[in-house]
Amino acid sequence: MKKFLFLFFSLVLTVVVAGCGGNDGNNGENDGIQEMTIKFSHVVAENTPKNMGAEAMKEYIESESDGKIEVEVYPNSSLFGDDDEYENLVSNNVQFIAPDLSKFVGHNPQYNVPSLPFAFDNDEAAIAFWDGDKGQEVLRSMEDDGVIGLYMWPNGGKHITNNGHPIKTPEDFSGMKFRTQGGQVLESLYSELDAGSESIAFDELYTALDQGVVDGEENTFSNIESKKFDEVQEYLTVMNHTRVDYAIFTNTEFWDGLNDETKELVEQGIQEGTDVAREQAAELNAEAFEIIKENGNSEIIELTDEEIDVFRDTLEPVYDEFEDDIGQDVYDAVREANDEHGDS
Repeated sequence: MKKFLFLFFSLVLTVVVAGCGGNDGNNGENDGIQEMTIKFSHVVAENTPKNMGAEAMKEYIESESDGKIEVEVYPNSSLFGDDDEYENLVSNNVQFIAPDLSKFVGHNPQYNVPSLPFAFDNDEAAIAFWDGDKGQEVLRSMEDDGVIGLYMWPNGGKHITNNGHPIKTPEDFSGMKFRTQGGQVLESLYSELDAGSESIAFDELYTALDQGVVDGEENTFSNIESKKFDEVQEYLTVMNHTRVDYAIFTNTEFWDGLNDETKELVEQGIQEGTDVAREQAAELNAEAFEIIKENGNSEIIELTDEEIDVFRDTLEPVYDEFEDDIGQDVYDAVREANDEHGDS
């Protein structure tokens, strides 16, 4: 009987220990992950590359952390808008934003790069610049504010919409006023075209166009279509003269407060979001352009190469004007990226 009892309790103990060891094995993978809620705020619609990237980032982080980390994505300025998202990032009221880079020209004039006329032929060239040494140097230039830039998320080349008349030549801009994202280079660009520019928050732009506060605006096809700007604009000129490029920024207090395991997981999530945002940008712009054409609200003007060259020549003085502020080294890096990845 003693021998039987000994064997019985030994078997029970073995099963219990094995069971405990199994639980430790299942849960131990994420034992070092910090529990938290991360807020990601942006200003554009759900069916855009930016939001798709944010959602991919959310899905990856929540899945790989076994729910320890919750990521809340707020599109369409539903949490913070153009005017206050940066200050709320500095205050750590939100942990990630992905603003238009031109919003930061007051902090560093090198953020004017996407506004340089005809600087990049395509998304690949722009990505190569921002992933390179000079682009990363610019993205990290606001750490004294408590903000770190990580990766560029492209939206694409911008095009002109307006309610006045078809735009085919630089002279067609004369006397008109356009909404821009702001910045010294865009102001100079429109000045060279004898036109006015005004900075208006993105979430207020549809109303401003509808009420005639400005004659027109410049944006990517995906932004024009998703925000239905073609409903209140009679003409669209395909130009690709400047760009909308975003970047994902985080708060340094939040970032430095992550332990190694958590930071590695979050970084992998950001990379996942970056891959999705970059893959979707060109595809969604192409789809949006087709939808705009099918809607038939705006007359589409597609310029010839020769007509584009006239605009290039007209706007060349912008480069000379801002060479000291932006830097010849940045110009060189832009041209190198365009030479390697642009259209031949």
